[in-house]
Amino acid sequence: MTQVLTAPLTGEAAEAAARVAAALGRPGRLGVAYSGGVDSSVLLALAARALGAENTLAILGVSPSLAPDERTAAHAVAAAIGVPVVEVETREGDLAAYRANGPDRCFHCKDELFTRISDDVVARHGLGAVAYGENAEEALRPDRPGARAAVDHRVLRPLADAGLGKEDVRRVARALGLPNAEKPAAPCLASRIPHFEEVTPEKLRQVGAAEAAVRALGFADVRVRHHGDVARLELPVADVARAASEWREPILDAVRAAGFRFIALDLAGIQSGAFTLPLVVRSERHG
Repeated sequence: MTQVLTAPLTGEAAEAAARVAAALGRPGRLGVAYSGGVDSSVLLALAARALGAENTLAILGVSPSLAPDERTAAHAVAAAIGVPVVEVETREGDLAAYRANGPDRCFHCKDELFTRISDDVVARHGLGAVAYGENAEEALRPDRPGARAAVDHRVLRPLADAGLGKEDVRRVARALGLPNAEKPAAPCLASRIPHFEEVTPEKLRQVGAAEAAVRALGFADVRVRHHGDVARLELPVADVARAASEWREPILDAVRAAGFRFIALDLAGIQSGAFTLPLVVRSERHG
């Protein structure tokens, strides 16, 4: 049994783990829709502690919207937890509604993932239920249409039901000793493309290559927004000055090598939901 599954939990972490276990109930064998991010990793670890690693399965959706280094890292974290990974090839790129890239793009992506899990994984691996790592704060956000797909497919959301927000999840990750406890959020690559501009494998490849190259320069948290020939680079505000000074030339070379002609450094920093949230809020106000 791995250290993650045997690490003693005390205080708030122990209470959070107990609430998640209660939210899970006793589903038999559980599949966790897993990305390698902190939320799904904590859910995977807590599920394995509550149900046993032999009754827990990580399900990783693989498509061009998953960066290759994220795929590799996800396998490494699951191995540290001690839970096997099953990869499921998703084909959201075949869906016209996904490629059209409206504010509901995430719904079509998640619907494809949960459909593949239902069709290809549940019976084959004897799963009694499937869960995913939505946290309590995400459950309140209007720019998360993927949550509707989870409801449609009766996918459990134990972190949200247990009342765990982002910082709660981070605290549990640290208490468990997860190797990705400090990992920045890493939404899928399609989120870097402005809504109503088509999602294509080539755009996803460009974004993934540019972000990997900037991370290799020592910038752990990075978004490269795709605006045709222009890459709009988002970094934490604390990193903006050094990116514009001593790292300017290496960043230019790295992002241009991914296929962009121009690189703009966004002074606003990292912006979660930058494309989707304004459209959803506007729609609600006029709905």
